[in-house]
Amino acid sequence: MRRPGWIIAVLLLAGCGIEPTGVTDGGDAPTGVAPGMTLYFVDGTGALVAQQHDTDRLGTISDALSLLLASSGTPQRRTEIADVGVTRVGVIVAGDVIELRVPLAGRDVTARGIDQIVCTAIAAHVQSGGSLHSTVRIIFTVAEPGADRARTCPVIG
Repeated sequence: MRRPGWIIAVLLLAGCGIEPTGVTDGGDAPTGVAPGMTLYFVDGTGALVAQQHDTDRLGTISDALSLLLASSGTPQRRTEIADVGVTRVGVIVAGDVIELRVPLAGRDVTARGIDQIVCTAIAAHVQSGGSLHSTVRIIFTVAEPGADRARTCPVIG
């Protein structure tokens, strides 16, 4: 009986052999996976193309859509969204549904322009850790029948 008690006391006094160390620096905190936001434009053939807009941060869905709405059209990077002068977009994310309140009437956007908005919103959501399989509902200031249906990006996923 005395022997096991003695062995336990020796082990407790010996410790595990790890020496204490000082505080170590873990480096800078992560700031995201990309140096900017991905916006979707229409190329010369009418196809959607992703282009990174360097902002030195990821930004939010609202930030990305504001940049898209403020973008001036060029032949290589055009939008099919009317310039209405307002770029603020309201965003509500509930699970895998992203609801966007855009400062546009349904007539201000072509079908490809809607794809630009949807793809840009999903790209920003995914870059921030959201699901690739999210859907987007667009609420226009003046809607067309069925305009607020759930949509997915035709070139993501």
